[in-house]
Amino acid sequence: MDSSEQSKLRYQNLVYETAPKSRLFINCLKAFAVGGAICDIGQFISNMYKNLGAGKDTAGAYTSITMIFLGVLLTGIGWYDKLGKHAGAGSAVPITGFANSVAAPAMEYKKEGMILGMAAKMFILAGPVIVYGTLTSIIVGLFYYFWK
Repeated sequence: MDSSEQSKLRYQNLVYETAPKSRLFINCLKAFAVGGAICDIGQFISNMYKNLGAGKDTAGAYTSITMIFLGVLLTGIGWYDKLGKHAGAGSAVPITGFANSVAAPAMEYKKEGMILGMAAKMFILAGPVIVYGTLTSIIVGLFYYFWK
């Protein structure tokens, strides 16, 4: 074995020893628990609106509005980012995560002004989701239209 191969082997051993160990299972459990808890809160809110007399569709709309409001509120007071550090994808997937992805850049760039800062950067994370979601819905709609 020549010296370059020995160097590579020593480097690989060093990386293996110093790299943080994967906590995949724990991270998946946290994401599942937090994502599930957010969905449980949404279901509770939906049931509350239904019990107040709203129909199924109206309760769904009110629930979406409430969850978006809560996501933006928690982003504004700095709690959603702390939740995201521990929950990972569990906090990013529900509707509150989408609200966070719009509100966080808007808050970060507000000092650059309303137009070039907040308005221009607001959809920096959520924009691709909106674009590709809309495009996909059009393609699926056309496929469905011509398939029938």
